[in-house]
Amino acid sequence: MKLSTLHFIFFCCFILTRSSVAQTLTIRLTDGSNTPVIGATLRLSERADSTKRMFSVADTSGLAKFTLKPGKQYLLEATSIGFKPLRKTISLTGGKTTLAFVMETDKRTLNEVVVTAPKPLMTQEDDKTVVDPEPIAATSTNAMEIIEKIPGLFVDQDGNVYLNSTTVATIYINGREQKMSAADIASLLKNLPPSSIAKIEVLRTPSARFDASGSGGVVNIILKKGVKIGITGSLNLGMNQGRYGNQFISGTLNNNTGNRTSYLTLNYNRRNTYDQVETDRPFSADSLLNQRSFTTTPSQTIYSGFGFSFTPTKKWDINFDDRLTFNDYQSFADNHNQISRISEALLVTENTNTLRNKTTAFGFNQDISAKYKIDTLGSEFTADLTYGFSKNDGTQLFSTAYLKPAKGAIGGDGTIANERHSFSVRTDLKFQLPDKLVVETGLKTALQRFTNETQYFSVNGANRKPDTFRTRSFEYDENISAAYVQASKTIDLIVIKAGVRLENTVMNGHQRSPGDTSFHLRRTDLFPYVYLSRRVTKIAGYELRGYLVYRRSITRPVYEYLNPFPRYLDQYLYETGNPTLRPQFTQNIEANISVQDRPIFAVGRNYTSDIFTNVVYQDVKNPSLAYRTYDNLGKNQETYFRLMGAIPPGGKYFFVVGTQFNHNKYDGFYEGKPLTFQRGSWSIFTFHQLKLDTRSTLSLNGYLRLKGQLQFYELSNFGALNINLNRRFLDRKLTVTLSANDVFFTSNNQFTLKQGSISASGMRQSDTRRFGCTVVYNFGIRKKEEKTNMMNFESLEKSVN
Repeated sequence: MKLSTLHFIFFCCFILTRSSVAQTLTIRLTDGSNTPVIGATLRLSERADSTKRMFSVADTSGLAKFTLKPGKQYLLEATSIGFKPLRKTISLTGGKTTLAFVMETDKRTLNEVVVTAPKPLMTQEDDKTVVDPEPIAATSTNAMEIIEKIPGLFVDQDGNVYLNSTTVATIYINGREQKMSAADIASLLKNLPPSSIAKIEVLRTPSARFDASGSGGVVNIILKKGVKIGITGSLNLGMNQGRYGNQFISGTLNNNTGNRTSYLTLNYNRRNTYDQVETDRPFSADSLLNQRSFTTTPSQTIYSGFGFSFTPTKKWDINFDDRLTFNDYQSFADNHNQISRISEALLVTENTNTLRNKTTAFGFNQDISAKYKIDTLGSEFTADLTYGFSKNDGTQLFSTAYLKPAKGAIGGDGTIANERHSFSVRTDLKFQLPDKLVVETGLKTALQRFTNETQYFSVNGANRKPDTFRTRSFEYDENISAAYVQASKTIDLIVIKAGVRLENTVMNGHQRSPGDTSFHLRRTDLFPYVYLSRRVTKIAGYELRGYLVYRRSITRPVYEYLNPFPRYLDQYLYETGNPTLRPQFTQNIEANISVQDRPIFAVGRNYTSDIFTNVVYQDVKNPSLAYRTYDNLGKNQETYFRLMGAIPPGGKYFFVVGTQFNHNKYDGFYEGKPLTFQRGSWSIFTFHQLKLDTRSTLSLNGYLRLKGQLQFYELSNFGALNINLNRRFLDRKLTVTLSANDVFFTSNNQFTLKQGSISASGMRQSDTRRFGCTVVYNFGIRKKEEKTNMMNFESLEKSVN
């Protein structure tokens, strides 16, 4: 792989500009039972000059890191929910780089004390960006809206999430990949209550510990599992209205009694939206197909989550998590189609097409995990077992009425049944060794079985007969087994992490009807990973840190891309899978810089071979008929850079803005002919928060896409601006939020597609402009509140009610 001169220069500067003055100190916080204190806020200030302060937040192992100068004394202050403040004087002496402290439980009524601490929206933890969703959860109605509002992430109109690539990101929940279709994942996120999310991890280049799939990166959603003391909960209800309305109600109950924690979440969501598409497609030298479609998608969803965890001993931690989803989904599409002779401006054919879909879906996920703490330094062994099941049963009715020339209506109906079973087991072993050496290794195997049964009939007048073209029976089995090892070590100010993952892939697809066809794939691949991090310099008391990451990954075609079942869209368009689709491989290298663990700049490049993407082909026998499928097209080279900045908050107002540029170049073959395509696009995003008074907050977020791209579709400029106002009542237990999403109705776009024999243009818009109200009531023992101000560098504050 060839690296650009920019990458080479950055790499040389990264390694050579070393400093041996400062050292890294790791502080571990636990409670009386040796359980890590997660999310504690730590402040260090120099004893000789208290104006020089550093802040950190304890991670899931209760660990926080600071870069200090040997020989100097520092004052440490740590605070956390339900614990008395910890104050210690510390220094780096005798080569000791790890200190452990026990925080004492505060048994007083927590209503008496309110601790206010700075907490940024986004922080950088090694090779991942951690997002605290609390600042935007109060102004969101579901998890998908939270993701849409995170600066630097982009969600398209189909619910796919993109990070720094044109490849879709992989969605994880609690560290486990969701083996579901893109539509099912989008539905799950749209019905996941925002208050159930503890944090979101964004991994643009995941380490060897993660599956090698997903060259588009990983978005890992960590759900809440309870609170520290007693019984608490919340009740949420709200609505928003565009052309159609959405209504939802949810409740969460958490209980912690000593070494046992449980939670229960229930959510009901009733949604409706529309999608409007207008397309012009010439299919011959003198023929133009004009299509206008309007689709509504009413649905009702019930979501339930239950979890139970307990610590039978100080070293063991065992968790059970269940998630149930029931979805009653419908879609009603009306299409108006016209075929004209271009040279004469003559209308040749006109018809209307209706499509009615009704689907009932049920999903179930059971997760069981156990963690064993080997020592007090953070060494641990974890084991995880997951089983998932989903079943979709749907019916489809379609008909076409011919207006010109007038003739009898035709149509058809069908039933679609999908069933999926997935099972995975994973073990991870992590050793914290002397001299700042951490070694991780693990094994994983994942099994999946998917079956699809469709039966269609065509109707012409009173004549109803089997439709052999659309009737299919398809089976798909997948087994991916993996082993990995990686190690990280801190040398002076440099953190080095390197690893390799070995994956064996076995995929079998078998179509039993209408013909006996099958495909088989067996391969074993190595996926290396290298990560470097070091402090570059310090400016105005803020640490400037550089990162360099390399990763090789694979993107495997999922069953919906492979299933050859032709799905009816209208009489001029259908979509089908490609059983011969091959996996694509991506090599990614990225350099980025953060200030105080807050990402500000990144530049990277993706090299992808055997790239597959969504394509549109024209039917050879019937030029007016086109079909969407997936195909391997060749190679792609993508270059990107990302820049984020903020005005540090000096009081009530906080501001952050960012931009990202992507340039894609494709070289390959399309319909057997050479393909060359390149396009550059910009994304601009921003977030504002204004504290009107002690109980009211006004927030604004938005994005703008310039010369956007979606596969080979070239998009016009589009974006959205969202405004939210919330106020707290009843001793801050009740929060009322007024929201306005896509205020100027600009989240719609025009598109063009010019590849091979296909040339099309048009526009697409959805029901994105919405105005709503959400009411949240929190009950139980009151907890400490935190300022979740973006890029907040203020000092720790305490106040007594």
